[in-house]
Amino acid sequence: MDNSFVKEIKNEITKAVVGKDDIIEQVLSAIFAGGHVLLEDVPGVGKTTLALAFSRALSLDYRRIQFTPDVLPSDVVGFSMFNKKINDFEFREGAAMCNILLADEINRTSPKTQAALLEVMEEAKVTVDGVTHFLPDPFIVIATQNPMGYVGTQKLPESQLDRFMIRLSMGYPDKQSEIDIYNGKSNVALDQVNKVMDIHQIKEIRQRVNEVTIDDRLMDYLVTFVRSSRENEFVALGISPRGGLSLIRMAKSRAVMDGRNYIVPEDITESIEPVATHRIVLNSKAKANGYDERHIIFEMKNQMTIP
Repeated sequence: MDNSFVKEIKNEITKAVVGKDDIIEQVLSAIFAGGHVLLEDVPGVGKTTLALAFSRALSLDYRRIQFTPDVLPSDVVGFSMFNKKINDFEFREGAAMCNILLADEINRTSPKTQAALLEVMEEAKVTVDGVTHFLPDPFIVIATQNPMGYVGTQKLPESQLDRFMIRLSMGYPDKQSEIDIYNGKSNVALDQVNKVMDIHQIKEIRQRVNEVTIDDRLMDYLVTFVRSSRENEFVALGISPRGGLSLIRMAKSRAVMDGRNYIVPEDITESIEPVATHRIVLNSKAKANGYDERHIIFEMKNQMTIP
């Protein structure tokens, strides 16, 4: 299968986002897999620029909502307003009515507003006053959050985290990339990001993802890994079936991006960390030993034999 589109998209995104090729590839894989992306990192490392660059390269309608404590659920899903001209209520769409929604600093808003995204992310629709409104297809949420402990942050509930296909951390750029940023390379180049594909082509690639096959031995490996997370002595809450489906979808998407219609072991192993780390909750024993989610996932991978 032709996968030249992957290189073209990456070339355009790197005009604006310097030194983050691995992050670009993971986000692109999640988009083709039909998932949502959570970027967790300190402010000022390019999370918003990344989302905007993807909207330009993929020719997708883009909206951004800055989450603050006073943002209401109606700002996200929309609301009904009485129109005197027609003597009836009419729907006024919220920020979610787009292809790419950048939910900036999602953990700075209230739990009620965070919950407003649940139906939006899971079913790609909003319900206002009993009337359902379907969102454009494709619909992708790229949310950013500051690390816990920052002033004004509120922890996302597990049910909300589970709706993100992957969680990534961009991290600080390397020295040369930071020099390029200071020289204005990324700021100027954002306007130079060109369209590579359109909505119809994205849908075609998603259909190709659906058609990717997985060998029974690889399926057994994947399911065994997911189930082992629920039995791990350091884990209080393991990976859900939704998480397992996300892992399969990411692996299939990576296969398509590599020009294959079948999954190889690397498709799964390379997808495990971004898919799994935000889906497990550690117990007090893990915290007492100084373990974090990445350490537990790494140990679980090492304990299994790759087919």
